Amino acid sequence: MQVWPGEAYPLGATYDGAGTNFAVFTEAADRVELCLLHDDGSETAIELRESDAFVRHAYVPGVMPGQRYGYRVHGPYAPERGLRCNSAKLLLDPYARAISGAVQWGEEVYGYHFGQPERRNDLDSAPHTMTSVVVNPYFDWGDDRRPRTEYHHTVIYEAHVKGLTMRHPGLPEELRGTYAALAHPALIEHLTGLGVTALELMPVHQFVNDHRLVDMGLNNYWGYNTVGFFAPHNAYASWGDRGQQVLEFKSAVKALHEAGIEVILDVVYNHTAEGNHLGPTLSFKGLDNPSYYRLADDPRYYMDTTGTGNSLLMRSPHVLQMIMDSLRYWVTEMHVDGFRFDLAATLARQFHEVDRLSSFFDLVQQDPVVSQVKLIAEPWDVGEGGYQVGNFPPLWTEWNGKYRDTVRDLWRGEPRTLAEFASRLTGSSDLYQDDGRRPLASINFVTCHDGFTLHDMVAYNDKHNHANGEDNRDGESHNRSWNCGVEGDTDDPAVLELRARQMRNFIATLLLSQGVPMISHGDEFARTQRGNNNAYCQDNELAWVAWPEDDPDLLRFTRAMVWLRKDHPVFRRRRFFHGRPVQGTHDELSDIAWFTPEGAEMTQRDWNSARASALTVFLNGNAISEPGTRGERIADDSFLLMFNASPKPLDFVVPVDHGRQWEVVVDTALTEGVPAGTGPKVQAGDRLTLLDRSLTVLQRPV
Repeated sequence: MQVWPGEAYPLGATYDGAGTNFAVFTEAADRVELCLLHDDGSETAIELRESDAFVRHAYVPGVMPGQRYGYRVHGPYAPERGLRCNSAKLLLDPYARAISGAVQWGEEVYGYHFGQPERRNDLDSAPHTMTSVVVNPYFDWGDDRRPRTEYHHTVIYEAHVKGLTMRHPGLPEELRGTYAALAHPALIEHLTGLGVTALELMPVHQFVNDHRLVDMGLNNYWGYNTVGFFAPHNAYASWGDRGQQVLEFKSAVKALHEAGIEVILDVVYNHTAEGNHLGPTLSFKGLDNPSYYRLADDPRYYMDTTGTGNSLLMRSPHVLQMIMDSLRYWVTEMHVDGFRFDLAATLARQFHEVDRLSSFFDLVQQDPVVSQVKLIAEPWDVGEGGYQVGNFPPLWTEWNGKYRDTVRDLWRGEPRTLAEFASRLTGSSDLYQDDGRRPLASINFVTCHDGFTLHDMVAYNDKHNHANGEDNRDGESHNRSWNCGVEGDTDDPAVLELRARQMRNFIATLLLSQGVPMISHGDEFARTQRGNNNAYCQDNELAWVAWPEDDPDLLRFTRAMVWLRKDHPVFRRRRFFHGRPVQGTHDELSDIAWFTPEGAEMTQRDWNSARASALTVFLNGNAISEPGTRGERIADDSFLLMFNASPKPLDFVVPVDHGRQWEVVVDTALTEGVPAGTGPKVQAGDRLTLLDRSLTVLQRPV
């Protein structure tokens, strides 16, 4: 076999049509072997003799796509110095574009002997571990174009590849749970009918099923356990795992783009699947442990701000390069439209505290590719000072955890909620205005993959996670949920009616709020996980979406609310409200006004009242300050939003001097939530009785 010197860049395995260039970084190694793996279990070892700036490299003519490979690193095994090289462990390429197989858990994939963590383990891991795969980079994208949907037109749908598609009756069984299912017309029709503009996929980077979970008969279903930052997870591929997963993922993106739907990836750059000092040796740990991970003062151990056992070393230039190379790869080669960064506060920890000016944010800001896609932070981690909602740089949007908590508190009847609810409803200016950001920096949600589903949030006070095998100790205990009087299943019609109304309240509030709404998959037809608020290991029908056979009321209501939002720019403003008349709009009324249920303008005393749980909001569609794309003035209908979160019916007076005649367009007290045909007409000064815990929307034409 011929071996040529090759190039140190790009890292990974790069096929050029005639052969493949291999390049891998390690500063810790004395010697590195590239191992080409054969189907009979044998391997061909090639020593990488060329090294530039600690990148070992070689070009091997004739190595084609589909070739499996790995690395063996010869060097010091000295955990007391943070070094864990072990040539008996076949290592994944950190830049592998595809990964084949799965880890077969046993002592072979660990660098030490069980019960003797200081004793080196020389059992060969090759028959028991995953392998890197050379891929063909060529793909016919045709006329694929990113939708580039602006944030104020964006409706995000968070989904799990397998969970969303596994039980869909309109999908062929062989496609369920795969990337190909995402491209199927039946699924795309549902998303477009719902009005979704962006599909936010839970982790699709190659991840590992934890040893502990496998021993318990469970799986890492969510996938927040990455081992390959460039490789699509192979278990979601229906075509094969020797590079076919790459083609299948690209095909899904292309089909979603044709339907006008963006693809956003939930990415986990804060830690890897190798865990702590007792974790397996799969890749980074064996290549160069101290360059990839944050080690403790005693370098045998790891700093952990993620709750997973390790954290990547965000001040390492090689880690930063890998993350930026990965992000650019998914944008340029896989055509994705943005990223949601899991535990993003960890990415800002160059040393200990969260640093808003860390190198990672500098790199993203100046990168001509990554800076131009949607960047969404989960703005917290489990480390000290990790809750950073509102503190990310101006280029970023954030999962607004304060929005989630406040909206839940309002509708479950928590006191002293009204003032903060007003801020969340109008885009959270207290969080985003001071650094030049707009309401669209707030990704609003009331549910997501982590926690109760929408149905369970109104059906359970307490978590019921016994199926996870941790004696119900896992998962959040403070859910801000309310079971409407009965824990779990019931046939009480009054309780069921109240729960249905509460779900409509949450959906309506989400879609009437300024900011960017995010819907969790299946909430549009009230899916349940039977009270499990941490279904990370439930790769089964408990977590998979159960698709309804008919068109349920909640689905129709959710569609109607999404399209109401789409039709009216007053619900998706690009600037914060001024709280006064807006110059140039020829309207003497303020752009927003707040009223008590009696129709009087809210006073400070009203806002501060502990028992206040109802109010009316006036949104002036004739006082939108931001211009259209060509500088034109935007005018819209005006709306009155009436919120009654109290436990009893209340009379609401339609405010005078803000419009003579109004039409009821939303009433969550109705089973369908939206009046059939033309809604009732009401006049200024009229009284409307709102059922306890209900929301009504009145509309006045421009």
